[in-house]
Amino acid sequence: VLPPPVIHIESYSEDSISFSLKMATNIKVTGYVVNIYWTFDTHRQEKRTLIIDGEKSIQKVANLTAHTPYEISAWAKTELGDSPLSFVHVVTSGTRPASPSLKAKAINQTAVECSWTGPRNVVYGIFYATSYLELYRSPHNTTTTSHNITVFVQRDEQYLFLV
Repeated sequence: VLPPPVIHIESYSEDSISFSLKMATNIKVTGYVVNIYWTFDTHRQEKRTLIIDGEKSIQKVANLTAHTPYEISAWAKTELGDSPLSFVHVVTSGTRPASPSLKAKAINQTAVECSWTGPRNVVYGIFYATSYLELYRSPHNTTTTSHNITVFVQRDEQYLFLV
């Protein structure tokens, strides 16, 4: 029976997490699959996937948000198949940035100008959908480093926007 990999948090900061992966077995490990999950404003769960080659690994994940809970899950790929999943949870240090103040204004029937306030030199995600359920499950989205963007939508629909 394959054991799950051991995920050890080596360190964390306001915008990164470093962790190591290892297996407590003599079975040859060919790599790991790691998923990092976090929830954006309780509406949308985000995920980043890492494919890692090799037996032992120390990884650093950057461009994270301060004071945000993250879940790291991993499984090992071995010569005998995939291992069970293991999980760890960590909260980045620092102070979470204030939520941006969003304004959305229709330019015409298919274009909406979105603008917001917030810190510079960060990446913003803009999520939009025609219902709360769609906003939670599968919204349209785009990213930008600016404080405004024009979003193109379907005519004759009402949309919800989140930045």
